[in-house]
Amino acid sequence: MSIWWSLCLRRDAASVPLARRLFLGTMETAGVDPEVCHDLSVALTEACANAVEHGGGAPGSHGPEKFRVTAYLDGERCRIEVADSGPGFAPRSASPHAPHGPFGHRAPADAESGRGLGLIAQLADHVQVRTGPGRGAVVSFDKLLTWREDAPLAAV
Repeated sequence: MSIWWSLCLRRDAASVPLARRLFLGTMETAGVDPEVCHDLSVALTEACANAVEHGGGAPGSHGPEKFRVTAYLDGERCRIEVADSGPGFAPRSASPHAPHGPFGHRAPADAESGRGLGLIAQLADHVQVRTGPGRGAVVSFDKLLTWREDAPLAAV
């Protein structure tokens, strides 16, 4: 069983719950285990929130104020990609298990921001960030799926 969908959303806070609800609806309808649905939806929410907050063009640019969410359910794996056209950033480390936390930084436990990539790394099986100054960012993450016993679309 394979499902693929892609959304182009405005860089607006209202787009984040919309992407999450669409994703959860798809996963629940397919019969994915609720715990896996929850983990991936939280990771998706963090990636979308980052795109909304940081994914805009350079000051004074008139580029699109949008970001893209793509999800693939293929067999036993789900892959999600969130891409923006923002200024990008330079991750200090490609390892989500770096000594100072994911991607080379550590946010304080009570911080209101700066923990998104770390949370994604904890909830997903594999995380990849493709970015660079002036190139935007693409956050990809995947997770092995488990299915409810009554799953209508479970992979065989």
